[in-house]
Amino acid sequence: MLTNNRERKSIRSEYGKTLVALGRENKDIVVLDADLACSTQTAMFAKEFPERFFNMGIAEQDMMSTAAGLAAEGKIPFASTFAMFATGRAWDQIRNSIGYPHFNVKIVATHGGITVGEDGASHQALEDVSIMRSIPGMMVIVPADCAETAEVIKFAAKYKGPMYIRIARTNVPDVFDRETYCFNPDKALIVEEGLDVSLVTNGETLAEAIDCVAILKEKGISAELIHLPVVKPIDVETIVKSAAKTNKVVTIENHSIIGGVGSAVCEALSENYPAKVLRIGTNDEFGQSGEQRELMNYYGLTGEKLAQKVLKFLGKI
Repeated sequence: MLTNNRERKSIRSEYGKTLVALGRENKDIVVLDADLACSTQTAMFAKEFPERFFNMGIAEQDMMSTAAGLAAEGKIPFASTFAMFATGRAWDQIRNSIGYPHFNVKIVATHGGITVGEDGASHQALEDVSIMRSIPGMMVIVPADCAETAEVIKFAAKYKGPMYIRIARTNVPDVFDRETYCFNPDKALIVEEGLDVSLVTNGETLAEAIDCVAILKEKGISAELIHLPVVKPIDVETIVKSAAKTNKVVTIENHSIIGGVGSAVCEALSENYPAKVLRIGTNDEFGQSGEQRELMNYYGLTGEKLAQKVLKFLGKI
């Protein structure tokens, strides 16, 4: 299922190409954007299906309300903009016009996390997963690479109900083999089995966590790595089973440790198998402007920095 090819590719481009392919198969699919189609890559869909593409301008609230109306008429709307604007500016409309009536709207937000880079704190959504998790009935997914993104978007087109999908701005390394990977919305994926500590992650930090596992192995630490693309509804069974084996859990995310993967895992464990948990992400703070790799290193999200934190957590340094 994993690939040895770690070429970096654009998740946003994969999203655009997958939308076009789905648009050819299903005429009910429509796409909306908030004047960022070139950045979100929905411009690909606009070029091929101009009659089914709606540029709503810099009016995210209107975009979400319009998407709700299209869903009410049987269409399958994909609404895209930056994660900061999708979940921040349009919170009221998502909650009351999409979540409350449980409309079939797919919110695909790009530019999530600190890897937005030089645009800085105003554009770095570190709270979006937390915000979307809190809406009743909202499925929340954070894919890790291009292969998974394609499968998640295909799944979204068939799934009935509101969904939030968060994808990165940056090019990310391939993790999964496109020919063999199969997205399972109900189960987390055990990337590698281990005995000493459980690592739980998703999105672009999965590749960093894979590097972390390799470093820990050199230090004699056997780490179990769990990829959790579906943050809500969370696969409690896999998380609890792994925690029962290792008794120590580390969550890793390009998001605030408040309300995201770390919180979701802690909630699941507190109710089923209390275990010690280290949450790695951004703390109670805003991001800052900088080159994305520098920011990943600064916030401790690179493979080497993660390994250091895990070793300290285990009392090995």
